[in-house]
Amino acid sequence: MPSVLRNRTYRHLFTAQVVALVGTGLATVALGLLAYDLAGADASAVLGTALAIKMLAYVLIAPLATALADRVSRRALLVSMDLIRACVALALPFVTQVWQVYALILLLQAASAAFTPTFQATVPEVLPDERDYTRALSLSRLAYDLESLFSPVLAAALLSLVRYAWLFTGTAVGFAASAALVVSVLLPTPRPTAGPSDPRPRRQVLRGTRLLLATPALRALLALDLAVAAAGALVLVDTVVLVRGPLGRPAGDVPLALGAYGAGSMAVALLLPRVLDRTVTERALMPAAGGVLTAALAVCAAGLALGPGAWAWPALLVAWAVIGAASSAVLTPGGRVLRRSVAPGDLPAAFAARFSLTHACWLLTYPLTGWLTARTGPAAATGALTVLALAGSLLARRLWPRTDPVPEPQADRAGQAGRTGAVV
Repeated sequence: MPSVLRNRTYRHLFTAQVVALVGTGLATVALGLLAYDLAGADASAVLGTALAIKMLAYVLIAPLATALADRVSRRALLVSMDLIRACVALALPFVTQVWQVYALILLLQAASAAFTPTFQATVPEVLPDERDYTRALSLSRLAYDLESLFSPVLAAALLSLVRYAWLFTGTAVGFAASAALVVSVLLPTPRPTAGPSDPRPRRQVLRGTRLLLATPALRALLALDLAVAAAGALVLVDTVVLVRGPLGRPAGDVPLALGAYGAGSMAVALLLPRVLDRTVTERALMPAAGGVLTAALAVCAAGLALGPGAWAWPALLVAWAVIGAASSAVLTPGGRVLRRSVAPGDLPAAFAARFSLTHACWLLTYPLTGWLTARTGPAAATGALTVLALAGSLLARRLWPRTDPVPEPQADRAGQAGRTGAVV
């Protein structure tokens, strides 16, 4: 992996991604504490709605930004989105009303939804060699896992020195540093693919969705994404409520709980390449991980239903670590499954479609978790999420064929999927 970092352009882009992720992690912790200050016991509803706004921006804006990335200066677009995100982060500590949080989160996530696919479209042009690009994908996944682990620890350390509002300043610094790193390199000029009136970008987005829905293995992958979203929503929405409420822990323990989730995810991400290279297949591993997610949620629901005496701080840390590990076992091999199931020429459309559809799952689970927790309590909300995870896991086992046919390189019609069980 270090060899790919010898490429100066990619090294700067990867570093920009890392510092932006750290800033985002600080904002996640600070946003939960801000919601608790503004809404108290209803913080889960506020946070659930804010995260739903994030997912809505990703679902609606990201596919359009993917097409836009090939028509404008990528460096200008990336830098502009970073600066917008920095300004929003600086404004968040000054809000006094819940609606102001929603408005700023919409602007922040719209910028992120434009930044992420543009970054993803740039990396393969910076690294045209397939082996280098594969290493870059691995580094990117590791960066997300390290952020999940490192950002909460950093937030906990900062909270011991300053008020949580200063975490938003750290977020702004991260985005500003990301913009500076992008400015420091020359990025490839997008190759023109269509004129302004050409409808192909819209057809590409719709085509990717059809490819995913026509392929049994990829339909199973989407079902597992629903299970991951159900478990992840509990962690990201209800951590602050559980830690500060029933468990009565200080604010500094919120990032520690999120860090346990990140630690579980990173541990599995580091182990999976060796596991998959030996004997375990994705079809055996990923639905089993969905079952672990369901079991972890069921145990959490039971513990919460029994009351605070049955739900201790160490149990929360263990549960969050298990959920992080099982989620990583689903998410990390997902790209391998998609690449194997779709013809090479259809990969960009398929990846863009999966990005949107996966976030659509989170768009369902975030507000569901927030509003159910606020109205019926954490135990009932966790029970509902358990049902969703169980449905996704069982559906994945039913949909995923025992053998995945390899697509023919030149064929690209989704209509043939009915004969082969895969898009060819």
